[in-house]
Amino acid sequence: MHAFGENPEFSFDSLPDAPPEGERWSSWDGATHGPKPRPDWVITALAAVEADLGILKTGKEADVHVVRRWVPDGTDQPALDTWMAAKRYRTTEHRMFHRDAGYQEGRRVRRSREMRAMARRTEFGRELLSGQWASAEFEALGQLWELGLPVPYPVQLSDREMLMEFIGSDGEAAPRLAQTRPAPDLLADLFEQLRRTMTVLAEHGWAHGDLSPYNVLVHDERLVVIDWPQVVDVIGNPRGFEFLERDVANMCRWFRARGLEADESELMGDLVAAATSRW
Repeated sequence: MHAFGENPEFSFDSLPDAPPEGERWSSWDGATHGPKPRPDWVITALAAVEADLGILKTGKEADVHVVRRWVPDGTDQPALDTWMAAKRYRTTEHRMFHRDAGYQEGRRVRRSREMRAMARRTEFGRELLSGQWASAEFEALGQLWELGLPVPYPVQLSDREMLMEFIGSDGEAAPRLAQTRPAPDLLADLFEQLRRTMTVLAEHGWAHGDLSPYNVLVHDERLVVIDWPQVVDVIGNPRGFEFLERDVANMCRWFRARGLEADESELMGDLVAAATSRW
């Protein structure tokens, strides 16, 4: 199947004025796109349509919806058909970026007017902060994906909506780590996956910043880490090691409660060594 505009047999005139009620044309055009090479399941055809299948998760700063994107071909199961998670940041009136000050340290905005607006939390400043959170998460996911880390693939970013990989099978979302009860062997393997992920992050100078069993998914016995808008520069942020230590404590506490010997001091020491090794 060719992307829209590349197929000589396809033209704009062949499209109806609008898709059926409850659907929209693909939002791919005009959006910022994720890194290449893209996974095979990403649909880039502008002839595709999308439908919102409902809310997957509600949060303080954003809601996550399930979106289906497909290219209609007159059948119930078209050849190009995929599900994605759509993270939609709240508008100025309804969102609560109550924790942004500490995370924003170490990030820089070139224009002094914008820096002052964000510091004073004016309406314009809050809009800038919202955009920074969305952009920070999208950019972080792209970089982490390219490093081979277990994160959802970021498909696209437009306005306050980020489309990314839906983690799950047959339309059912993968459970959060907090909802699982792994057998001892799997529990130990999941902790090693976590250790490797946090180590690679630290080697590149990063910490998740808000890591807990509630923003880690388990899919096919594999950890997938989500919710990255607050990703922290461990060295550049004056509280970087504090955020890293909190991530370690949150995760080790959960694994210990399930019977695994997870040593916070040992893991923290390894991560600090990894984070400072490049300096």
